[in-house]
Amino acid sequence: MRLLDTPAATIAYDERGSGRAVVLLPSGAHTRHDFDALRALLPDTLRTIALDWPGHGDSPAPRVRMSAMAIADVAETCVAQLAPGGAIVIGNSVGGFAAARMAARRGELVDGLVVVDGGGFAPRSPLVLLTCALMGRPRFLRAVYPAFSSLYTRGRSDTERRARAASIATTRGDPGLRVVAELWRSFASPEHDLRAEAGAIRAPTLMVWGRRDPVIPLRVGRRAASIVPGARLAVLDTGHLPHVSEPERFAQELLGFVEAIPARTPAGTATARTRAPGH
Repeated sequence: MRLLDTPAATIAYDERGSGRAVVLLPSGAHTRHDFDALRALLPDTLRTIALDWPGHGDSPAPRVRMSAMAIADVAETCVAQLAPGGAIVIGNSVGGFAAARMAARRGELVDGLVVVDGGGFAPRSPLVLLTCALMGRPRFLRAVYPAFSSLYTRGRSDTERRARAASIATTRGDPGLRVVAELWRSFASPEHDLRAEAGAIRAPTLMVWGRRDPVIPLRVGRRAASIVPGARLAVLDTGHLPHVSEPERFAQELLGFVEAIPARTPAGTATARTRAPGH
């Protein structure tokens, strides 16, 4: 585990492998360990970088108030420092929002975009606004999070149970509870709407969505794929965390996507594609 200073917070992260950079951005309340099972299936020729959001996992409390937009700023800073030549950026939920906003605004940092049940692609209905307001109250959030997390993780495997336990631990007390509540309040902000910016994304894009996601339903994934130029949608029979629930299937989708993206060289020309063992 390593630490990286950003203007908003000190971020804990770890790296595995070498070669083409793949940056992994987790969901709110979750930690970088959500990606452990997936990373174990990827070849060592990929340099995977997974981080903990401020107040999550091994990252200490942030120095500023957090929001989805502040999280996105943190993600941009991390990628700019850890993979300045560009990376394939994978984000789940608020991590998907951060990855997509980065691709729209800082395209030079994003060689490929993978949005996993990501936020920012749906209108904010009265029900959504009410949910954000309630989940933005720390006491309410702490009380309901164990039941809420069981809805979107399903808890069918050890990997899912570990991810759920980590999310509950994050929301048991500060700083995690405060940060997650701040994130929920920010989801009601007009700044959390990426639909007007999505057309500016030029990176190859893969949308991976859980068919049974109760948090950000599949219809949102279909809408997102329709507004990002050239995006492809892959649907897995999971809830909100496809990479946790079905890491093998997710790895297959990811490796096929990565292989189709020419790697950069210092001169900016394409090099050979990364291939998994046996492919």
